[in-house]
Amino acid sequence: MTDIFIEGGRALIGTELIETSLLVSGTDIAEVDASRGRARLSIDARNLLVLPGIVDLHGDAFERQMMPRAGVDFPIDVALADSDRQAISNGITTVFHATTCSWEPGLRSADNARGLMEAIERQRPQFAADTRFHLRHETYNLDAEAEMTQWLAEGRVDLFAFNDHMDGTVADMAKPRKRNRMVERTGLSAEDFDKLVDRVVARAAEVPASVSRLAAVARAAEVRMLSHDDATPAMRREFRELGADIAEFPINEETARAAASHGDAIVYGAPNVVRGGSHTGWTKASDMIAKGLCSVLASDYYYPAQLLAAFRLAADGMLPLTEAWSLVSAGPARATGLTDRGVLAECRRADIILVDDTAPLRPRLIAVISGGKLVHLTDATRLLATAPTPREAVVAA
Repeated sequence: MTDIFIEGGRALIGTELIETSLLVSGTDIAEVDASRGRARLSIDARNLLVLPGIVDLHGDAFERQMMPRAGVDFPIDVALADSDRQAISNGITTVFHATTCSWEPGLRSADNARGLMEAIERQRPQFAADTRFHLRHETYNLDAEAEMTQWLAEGRVDLFAFNDHMDGTVADMAKPRKRNRMVERTGLSAEDFDKLVDRVVARAAEVPASVSRLAAVARAAEVRMLSHDDATPAMRREFRELGADIAEFPINEETARAAASHGDAIVYGAPNVVRGGSHTGWTKASDMIAKGLCSVLASDYYYPAQLLAAFRLAADGMLPLTEAWSLVSAGPARATGLTDRGVLAECRRADIILVDDTAPLRPRLIAVISGGKLVHLTDATRLLATAPTPREAVVAA
């Protein structure tokens, strides 16, 4: 790997933006406040922000690459390769693909989750972003319990979430537009979809025991767990007692406060911040952030959202950029147990992005370094002249 020297720039060091230079060697940051030395590749970062790479613990925008229109499928390997390019071009250097394993056939089926997991494992060496598997278990998918137990025990799952959208599914059956969208996603006829929902709902009494068994397996495998859309403090407490100490999208302030009071990580969607509210009409993320009830912003369904959200929080005076950036970098790294990233410091993984913040609400990504490799560059004039090869290296060659 080529050493990279990042010259100048306002780098986020600790909790401050400091004019400094960084040296990257191998996969890590070798030195802060460095001199160029013999680095073969040098990037001019003057007048730019130098920030830790974004960590996205919940992103499912890859589904649009797999099925851009209802009933129109593309190969998983093509979809994942394109998703990797999208993630990197939005500053995301660590991405957890949030893959739903549902009782539904089609896009969110157990078969599709298996295929995604296997494709991520196959393609991981080719990805520019550090790519991981976030398994979102629909708790009524009882038939998949045995297989998911095996995946967890084998260490193939990086994050494990408990989802329960059954009440919403049943409620949406009476809403033609939403019902049609669900039916199209499964590829079933409307009649067959109705019958499937009836069969799944009939097994509700089996769900709590299944959740407990899977949580025990995840704990034994040391896989971090999340609960999704917690509706009450009691629900949050139940999942915490199972070992799920990440609250993903709690739907009201009371539940978020209960999570915060126990030190749980609290995740909201970055699109919620960018758009000024939830597309579901639930909790407004910026309100939760203002009250100290959010520690992580995830891309959710839109990869550009994390970068934009941090800068919007700063532009709106909600948080200084240094604190807002923690929500998309240090915060998610901490929540997922990735202690080697999320900050710019010596001996930490070299996940670094260079951003032009001339237009505060429209930050422009200039360069991305992921795991010590320059993987994205939008302005070639930022490359400085190559350092001469040391004479002893020429002789040795």
